[in-house]
Amino acid sequence: MVQNLLCWLLPLVLSVTAAVAAPMERGVAITDPHVLQRLDESGLSLGQLLGAAANAASADLIALPSMAKAREATDRDFNTYVVGHRNERDALHLFDRDALNAPGTRFDLAGIVNRMDRAFVSPDTCGEIRLIYRPVANHASIKKENPPARLPMTLNLVMKAKPANAGATCAELARRWLALADQSPASAATLTAQGGALEWIRRDAIDRIEINVQIARASADVNDLEGRADYLMKVFRYNGTLFEESPLENQIDVLRIRADEKLLADFKTWMLDPARIAELDRGAIVLPDRFLATRVINVTPAQTNPEDKARELFSDDEIVSALAKASANAPLENLKSPAGFARRLDDMTCGGCHQTRAIGGFHLPGAERPGWAAGAVVAAGSPHFFGDQERRRDILNAFREGRAPDFSRAFSARPQERRARELTGTTYVNGWGATCAAAGENSAPDGSFASWTCAEGLTCQATGARDARAGFCFPKDR
Repeated sequence: MVQNLLCWLLPLVLSVTAAVAAPMERGVAITDPHVLQRLDESGLSLGQLLGAAANAASADLIALPSMAKAREATDRDFNTYVVGHRNERDALHLFDRDALNAPGTRFDLAGIVNRMDRAFVSPDTCGEIRLIYRPVANHASIKKENPPARLPMTLNLVMKAKPANAGATCAELARRWLALADQSPASAATLTAQGGALEWIRRDAIDRIEINVQIARASADVNDLEGRADYLMKVFRYNGTLFEESPLENQIDVLRIRADEKLLADFKTWMLDPARIAELDRGAIVLPDRFLATRVINVTPAQTNPEDKARELFSDDEIVSALAKASANAPLENLKSPAGFARRLDDMTCGGCHQTRAIGGFHLPGAERPGWAAGAVVAAGSPHFFGDQERRRDILNAFREGRAPDFSRAFSARPQERRARELTGTTYVNGWGATCAAAGENSAPDGSFASWTCAEGLTCQATGARDARAGFCFPKDR
């Protein structure tokens, strides 16, 4: 248990240490709580962007006409979960919906993240800018001696990086963001002014809302990061009037596909095409909506091996044949075995990614606001979040310089080695606490994870989870 706890806490401590020396999110994300507070107070509050009052309570926002379908779908899925887990009712602590709807609860801006690395999904808008909000209860009465009651939920307001009326190119947008690395930090007024990185973050840039709610947890201790917690994840696209329930990107609806022979055959034909395998290998695949789910209940820590879901839809022979055909066209970087295919298929989903190197199921809970007592989480983002910043910054540099960006990425658990120079020797790549590949006693390392090694003096020790291939780097004498 101590070892598992270290795997949670060590990355957070190192995240903070590295951020003090040279913030890894520089030019790619805004995480400074002082700046975020000013932005929240000067036009980027969730209330203002949704067309309500700047300081509107969460209940007022949920009751907006534009949120009617989102509210209905979320309540339906929440109630379905409660009914389906009625036998565990006494053991589970459900998300407090009354607290979310209390008059004193408000959504605070916890972070702003540049996701122009997702321009392969939406090239016309140069990708996305994400505003992350979290609900805080008793907001008006918070003082240093009275820590905020943070509800275990994030709301991600996804904006088009370049709305239709924006007078800038992707190169110009990238230049503005990268310039933030030289400002320590930029002021809220500068960020939203003409020529600022956030100039076009207005209501007409809204694309969708994504929510992640810790719907239930097994432990009464909110700081218990080792206990089981279940998360409801949903997406609502904005049609200009309403937020409508939408499929989660790449979240394969395994049960529905498996129950429909024709749909299963269509999915196999589509997924095992060499072109699709190449996209999956690069981490730049977008599955058609007909194969996707509109909700996922994500269990953390993961209760099953990532391979299990793929095994329900594909045989090893089918995967091996598909990988061979695809690699005949061009070498594959990540997919070199059925296990690699299965893991990639899992961590390309919303649920699979959020089970990987997250902070209790979240990737950006945000740092505490000035004057608030520190909470249990001491880093603004998760190890997965920080580990991906160098790759994202490389893509922004390509945009700025007029080069074709390389949108490829590695597995969620381990940063792409060729774009992780700053991370070598840290908990993100091969240092103490880094994710590594643990070979069995009588087997060689899987080819898909051969680069998941540990630095000199460290060895890969299995976690004891169902996925016996996964481990963490610890001193050899442990």
